[in-house]
Amino acid sequence: MDMSTLKTSIPGFIYGTAWKEERTAGLVEMALRAGFRGIDTANQRRHYFEAGVGEGLAAAYRSRVVTRADLFLQTKFTYRPGQDHRLPYDPTASLPVQVAQSIASSLEHLGTDRVDSFVLHGPSSGYEWTESDAELWEAMRHERSAGRAQLLGVSNVSLVHLEQMEDAHSELPAFVQNRCYARTGWDREVRLFCRERGIIYQGFSLLTANVDVVRSSLVAKIAARARVGPAQVVFAFARSVGMLPLTGTSSAEHMKQDLDGSRVELSSDEILAIERVAG
Repeated sequence: MDMSTLKTSIPGFIYGTAWKEERTAGLVEMALRAGFRGIDTANQRRHYFEAGVGEGLAAAYRSRVVTRADLFLQTKFTYRPGQDHRLPYDPTASLPVQVAQSIASSLEHLGTDRVDSFVLHGPSSGYEWTESDAELWEAMRHERSAGRAQLLGVSNVSLVHLEQMEDAHSELPAFVQNRCYARTGWDREVRLFCRERGIIYQGFSLLTANVDVVRSSLVAKIAARARVGPAQVVFAFARSVGMLPLTGTSSAEHMKQDLDGSRVELSSDEILAIERVAG
């Protein structure tokens, strides 16, 4: 995939907005003031308050912290089983209509006419890429063709899902976004699939899914050498192996530290040690 021709600027770090509830607007504005230019959300009221993300964006625009053109905005379509009763679409409608209703609602929430990335929050089955997924993916492509999204992605996918997409000659996503566990070699097989095909791998829960690694003597030693905190080491590692990391911190201090950590450089031996620490 040739990213050089895209109008969208993809940042080196994304701020995740899940589980923020009434704090969402304030934390989004805080993240933008700290220097984040990528914002990840979903039209899934069960875990996200997407309208609150829009409120935070609007506050940052009013204060001239950023303009819309400065930002990478990413949202998701979530199947009915992943939702609660607060649905962004008619559950009796066809999947293409649900996709259209969901993204229209997202655009209204976010105060924009397009998102930079529109992501399938997860396939309908944990075991295979189904006909429903294929139908939904085609509907997402239609929304992109209509100008309501610039790039498409899939989240919470396995190597099997991606291989089946490829075998069906489906267009592959621009992004794969997965929870990243050290115990699986930091999702090694999926990352390799992505790297070989020019797909950008977005890693989330890098800290919360790997608490033992973050607290390990290995990471502590590297942090002491680099004069940074353990979280900055993990994020530096993620970037070093080609990930686009997400963070959902609610701390202004940690936001600044996470962004400053982009200057942290790890040796090849340190990268290899972290890659192997639990995988």
